[in-house]
Amino acid sequence: MGKNYVESAKLIDKNVLYTPSEAVELAIKTSKAKFDETIELAIRLGVDPRHADQQVRGAVVLPHGTGKKVRVLVFAKGEKAKEAEAAGAEFVGADELASKIQSENWFDFDVVVATPDMMGVVGRLGRILGPKGLMPNPKSGTVTFDLAKAIAEIKAGKVEYRVDKTSIVHVPIGKHSFGNDKLGQNFHALVEAIVKAKPSAAKGQYIRSVVISSTMGPGIKINPVKILD
Repeated sequence: MGKNYVESAKLIDKNVLYTPSEAVELAIKTSKAKFDETIELAIRLGVDPRHADQQVRGAVVLPHGTGKKVRVLVFAKGEKAKEAEAAGAEFVGADELASKIQSENWFDFDVVVATPDMMGVVGRLGRILGPKGLMPNPKSGTVTFDLAKAIAEIKAGKVEYRVDKTSIVHVPIGKHSFGNDKLGQNFHALVEAIVKAKPSAAKGQYIRSVVISSTMGPGIKINPVKILD
């Protein structure tokens, strides 16, 4: 462990479950790197992701964004391609982009959006985009004909959340430089979205545990009972 990590860890009581506001404040205090660290949430859910009816996936626009410049790739043709370019997408195309990804292992983008009629092309990239969490999906609003809206939301700070095979959702909620208020508002926007996305098949306690941390800092446990306070 580095010196900064050890010093930061001293500020946290591992036996305490903090309130969201206390945890956000601690995450900022324990962020001591020379760069603007990302503040991230890890939420363990009471679901079994092996079952299709217990999947948790969606997207939410954080009030203050993530602090990261997002590069958008759009699969579209004709007028829809022009719409995507006008809306600010960094890369727009069809088969040629799919070939570039396949042959050159090219990933100079952060989010992929596609019109429904292009999913035949995009589907061929499933084994490449899927493991990286880049596959367009109607539930997250990235398969749509309304490209202007989708791109605007992504640029404004839309983040996707998806439960992994260990029943945990990992999502960034902003940067250290945002401060308590902005991070707190982003935290609550994300949590409310995940709570609303609770599958009807999920039984028992839904939010099992919540940990917040900076990129290089220690984890801070949040009381799951107080998560919406």
